[in-house]
Amino acid sequence: MSDITIIVGGTGGVGSALARRLVAAGRQVHLIGRDPVKLSAIAGELGASSAVADVLDADALKATVEAAGPAVGGLAYAVGSINLKPVSRLTDGDFENDFRLNALGAVRAVQAALPALKAAHGTPCVMLFSTVAVAQGFTAHASVAMAKGAVEGLTLALAAELAPKIRVNCIAPSLTRTPLAKALTGNEQMATAIAQMHAMQRLGEADDIAATAAFLMSADAGWITGQIIGVDGGRSTLRTKG
Repeated sequence: MSDITIIVGGTGGVGSALARRLVAAGRQVHLIGRDPVKLSAIAGELGASSAVADVLDADALKATVEAAGPAVGGLAYAVGSINLKPVSRLTDGDFENDFRLNALGAVRAVQAALPALKAAHGTPCVMLFSTVAVAQGFTAHASVAMAKGAVEGLTLALAAELAPKIRVNCIAPSLTRTPLAKALTGNEQMATAIAQMHAMQRLGEADDIAATAAFLMSADAGWITGQIIGVDGGRSTLRTKG
């Protein structure tokens, strides 16, 4: 039996798209999510194992990750938040919740999976997710950018510490059409305006992110670690209009 791949946030747009790609490539997948109905449906569709846990519940997250299997060939922490407010309206609670969800949850998942990652065959990969807003600086993004900035720092620190046995990489997307982003993408006028800020003139789709994540978690990416990779339609580097 092949080593299992854990996807924390497996019911989200990117997490579920990644699960579909990995299963199609022959990987055994274990999904962790907080919505039991959605989790059961996706796991049933893919023939994947699953467990219910809220990543803000440290004990539940630890238990579900540890129970996934004795050897883990990959861990994806596909959990995030979009908490957009001017800094004057952000509370300590906003910053703390975003940090706990995005950064501390990722640390806890890695800690729980570490023995099984070390027991894996080959070179397993930890896959984390950031946002283009960390490098670019957007208004009303102080809380989420600070939390995801911590994820990028964590990526580099873990990649150095866990090499050469375990690779660690991070994807920094721009706005992507997922349920999490529905408040922004559900308004077509707003979505079109934001899409035009990208060189590729469209918003991302969950599978755009999942495709890169699946590659980074594969043996084909065996010499890639410690990278923050923008999958963002050119938003982080290109300006096509004056």
